Amino acid sequence: MRYQRSILRPLFLVSSIVLAALLLYSASPITSQTPNNNLNANIGRPSRKAIQLPPRPAPTPTPESSAEVVKVDIDLVKIDALVLQKNTARIVGGLNKEDFLLYEDGIKQEITHFSQDQLPLSVVVAIDRGPACPHPLDVWSYEAHRAAREAIDRLKPVDEIAVMAFTDTTKLVQPFTRNRILIEKALNNIPEQAKTTNVAHCFNIMFADAAEHMLKASNPAGRRVIIVITSMTRLFDCTNAPSNRAATAAVYESGAVVCAIIPKVIVQRVENALQTVATRVNRVVAADYIDLEHLANETGGEVLANKPEKLDTTFQTLIDHLRSRYNLAFVSTNKKRDGTTRKLKLNVDPARQKSQGKLVIKARRSYISPRS
Repeated sequence: MRYQRSILRPLFLVSSIVLAALLLYSASPITSQTPNNNLNANIGRPSRKAIQLPPRPAPTPTPESSAEVVKVDIDLVKIDALVLQKNTARIVGGLNKEDFLLYEDGIKQEITHFSQDQLPLSVVVAIDRGPACPHPLDVWSYEAHRAAREAIDRLKPVDEIAVMAFTDTTKLVQPFTRNRILIEKALNNIPEQAKTTNVAHCFNIMFADAAEHMLKASNPAGRRVIIVITSMTRLFDCTNAPSNRAATAAVYESGAVVCAIIPKVIVQRVENALQTVATRVNRVVAADYIDLEHLANETGGEVLANKPEKLDTTFQTLIDHLRSRYNLAFVSTNKKRDGTTRKLKLNVDPARQKSQGKLVIKARRSYISPRS
């Protein structure tokens, strides 16, 4: 089924004319959670068709696991937490269950399960194939392709990956698998970028479908991650599709952490800045949109941006962060099964934090309780 893009742009053309020239020189970079040393944008990349990836050893086929599926309490709330030093962005390891304080709606909760890098990962990689304006910007460039496949090689054999491409529709290129040969084939068969501006980027469609597919993960007790590769951080809802509220609710219910990789060049910065301005201006007409950075923050993920030629380092940082997360779980003291959204707050004990310095904790900020 094909969805039509929303045409909520009453003030966007006026804004873009005024801002485009200024933003070419002054657009601020997309927020990155790790330090970058970007000097010059890499604009003159060869076209995708002209790119020949360097030879690499054939990946070893990984057999699908026949292990018994672990059963978990339906009321068990799982939280992934990344702890970083605020000033250096270095990973803080060596923490114990007793070092964390967890609250739901202001009420302290008992952490019943605790581990670090022991649970398998289920990862959906969603690649944006929408058009870029005013000039072509293919996020699935040579650099992004190479970085993604090298990053996936860093995952554990028990981790499973699904590959999805999206514009104003989604295409599941590869369902969840642990077989690295199938994943390699999927990465080599990503659809071409849309050539016409009549095709939209649609976060609301992509996140709704990614969350639905996440329910098919074979590791119900494992950790779930959606990694988006895109040039945009804000996009209007596409019509005749799940709304941004429905899509984000589906992500929350799936328990997935949302992360993103942004290839950062001048064209991307201008396009993204114009789209950000458009979403702000069109609030007066109640235009709905998804803010990728906000969704990442709410689920405990992160948005990382870097120059295309440095994306291998960026991907490796993301995978290292995923592997270094603490995995906590609790059963809520609120026994109502009412489907309400409940706020979470995770802290490190002040005594322990004093010995570590100021810390940043990335963890989900809410969840939706089960319904009877």
